Amino acid sequence: MPLTLRASRFRRSSAAASPPDTAPAPAADGPPRARDARRGRTAARRRRARAALLAGTASAVSFALLAASAPAAPLGLGDRLFPYLGNPGYDVAAYDLAFTYSGDNSEPLQAVTTIAARTTASLDRVNLDFTHGTVRSVEVDGRPADFTEAGDDLVVTPERPLPRGSWTRITVRHTSDPTPAPDRDGGWVRTSDGLAMANQADAAHLVFPCNDHPSDKAMFTIRITAPDDYTAVANGLPTGVDRGDGSTTWTYRTQHPMATELAQVSIGHSTVVHREGPRGLPVRDVVPTRYRDALEPWLKKTPDQIAWMEGKVGAYPFETYGLLLADASTGYELETQTLSLFEREVFTNPAYPAWYVESIMVHELSHQWFGDSVSPRTWSDLWLNEGHATWYESLYAQEKGDRPMEARMKAAYGASDRWRASGGPPAAPKPPKPGQKIGIFRANVYDGAALVLYALRQEIGERAFEQLERAWVQRNQDATAGTADFTALAARVSGRDLDGFFRGWLYGDKTPPMPGHPDWKATAQAASDEQKAAAEPMVHGDRKAAASVE
Repeated sequence: MPLTLRASRFRRSSAAASPPDTAPAPAADGPPRARDARRGRTAARRRRARAALLAGTASAVSFALLAASAPAAPLGLGDRLFPYLGNPGYDVAAYDLAFTYSGDNSEPLQAVTTIAARTTASLDRVNLDFTHGTVRSVEVDGRPADFTEAGDDLVVTPERPLPRGSWTRITVRHTSDPTPAPDRDGGWVRTSDGLAMANQADAAHLVFPCNDHPSDKAMFTIRITAPDDYTAVANGLPTGVDRGDGSTTWTYRTQHPMATELAQVSIGHSTVVHREGPRGLPVRDVVPTRYRDALEPWLKKTPDQIAWMEGKVGAYPFETYGLLLADASTGYELETQTLSLFEREVFTNPAYPAWYVESIMVHELSHQWFGDSVSPRTWSDLWLNEGHATWYESLYAQEKGDRPMEARMKAAYGASDRWRASGGPPAAPKPPKPGQKIGIFRANVYDGAALVLYALRQEIGERAFEQLERAWVQRNQDATAGTADFTALAARVSGRDLDGFFRGWLYGDKTPPMPGHPDWKATAQAASDEQKAAAEPMVHGDRKAAASVE
């Protein structure tokens, strides 16, 4: 995603009131009801993963957590690509987000964010990721708390220290600014008639206070209040619509945990189109009302695409799915959980052939399994998201659009060494450069990572590869997982020692020989027109810029 961000300050103010805090407090002796047995297991795995992220920095973090007299400082989980994203010391169980929209998408929204979390360390302070908004007040467990800023962190000092292993509720009354932050991208997307969200990879904290790292997934309740002539939709299923005094409040809840980067809110003059997917799955699309009829031929394809993906990897992992077609120019599409974001123009521009548009639809759909249900443990594991989405995009184009995958993979092989040189190997991407929109979302983690999967299938055989794909999404549903998990599972499923194979394909500076294709050669020069045509879906994909294609 071209969303490379730099620091932006939030402001403290005692100005106008915010919407009321409506989130319930977590039970003092246990987790909220929404957190079931699976979430408990998931949380245990996530805590272990986050502990691993902090390896080598434990003493510094401990000092920062416990020394209340020290100056407030930004913390982070130590992610190799985004070291200051996320925060140690707690595990979020649930978010309750309340936004009030005035009808003007250049004006800040009034907002209340309530976080239910369990502490994993004794805390005198709690760091939240948040910037680009005005913080009105903060409460911890119903008591006023002091707060200050440190980098992109909102640093909260509760009235009383929080003991390890305790449940806490943090309520932040703030504004959420939909205008672009200076020298940054992401967060709110202003459309022709309202707003949408694009938070990947590091921009959810431009919208609401959070623990902004995919290793800390949580349940979400989202409430949106807007003038009566607007329609609001968010992740998950609707639980209520309340009308009165010229405004309407919509409430949505997820039934599965979600990473902050996958949150979605749509506010606009929209029509919600309902249909049924496989096994009675509710499918709902959100479209600009004036384009409703023109978009229907595309929208009605989604149920069959879901059925196609289920035939490849198993049951759809969430409670609903649909497309949000925003009347905006973003340059990318985005796999926000249960409601994928698309530019409306993708479907109404006659220059895009049908096979191409449908393959992009499948790219975002496949992310619901790869990236959303199974989330990356660290951002270096991004190749697992984008490589798989590109893989199924390509497979669909082959099966439904007569676009041979082998031709695309051969073209990718020719460019792979250049991609590795400019962006790093697929599982060790180079950090994003400040101000560089393409960020970590380079060709090496799209077609370059799909090429790894192609090589793996060549190495272990089609049957073992298909077993691996199904096992991966089933074993890690609603959880986070990383590269080491995938390589270990591949070895187990295939009964092969694959250490040498993965070392070269995932971490090598040069692309290894392709199994079964000894004639394939990497090329030093830029791709030919023929190679570019073979790899054409890479240009749009879900967030790929034309600059990705050399």
